[in-house]
Amino acid sequence: MPSLHADIERVLFPEDLILEGIDRVARAIVERFDGRDFTVVSILKGSCIFSADLIRRIPVPLELAFVSASSYRDKTTSGELEISFFPTGEIEGRNLLLVDDILDTGQTMSRLKEEFLRRGANEVATCVFLDKPSRRAVELDADFKVLEVEDLFVVGYGLDFNGRYRNLPYVGVLRPELYGAAEEELGRDADEPETSEAR
Repeated sequence: MPSLHADIERVLFPEDLILEGIDRVARAIVERFDGRDFTVVSILKGSCIFSADLIRRIPVPLELAFVSASSYRDKTTSGELEISFFPTGEIEGRNLLLVDDILDTGQTMSRLKEEFLRRGANEVATCVFLDKPSRRAVELDADFKVLEVEDLFVVGYGLDFNGRYRNLPYVGVLRPELYGAAEEELGRDADEPETSEAR
């Protein structure tokens, strides 16, 4: 079976740098909530690895919940948010930390934050593994971010392409010939799905 490593053009963020950044963010989160109870809400699927490493570095009581959401847009609209799985008992009156793998256009994160507040959350802080500000389509800055990335097609450490590469222990730039054909195909589609794993 061919190795996934051969599909990577270059390693952008090695594992040791990633874990150092998560340690830093974990300390900042503890300071932010300052003894208050809170729930970590992980956006599936991309943030599962990041969320697991993050909560193991937060030495205070917390709860864990999951949400699955995506938005769909065509050439003229920004799209509607589709939530296929939403936590119920962990929202009302709670302080939430919404965690995602990458903050790209910001549309999914922004709409989820609004939805949690609408459903009665006391506070919604945002935390992302990677921040890609050059792609932002809405005004949103994460309260916590581990690393900032240029406008590159990155995979690994939870981020995927066609369901693969999430299990790489680092973040790497995918070889262009592997995703170029897929991007051309998307460009011919009338509707383009945008999920939290969008690049």
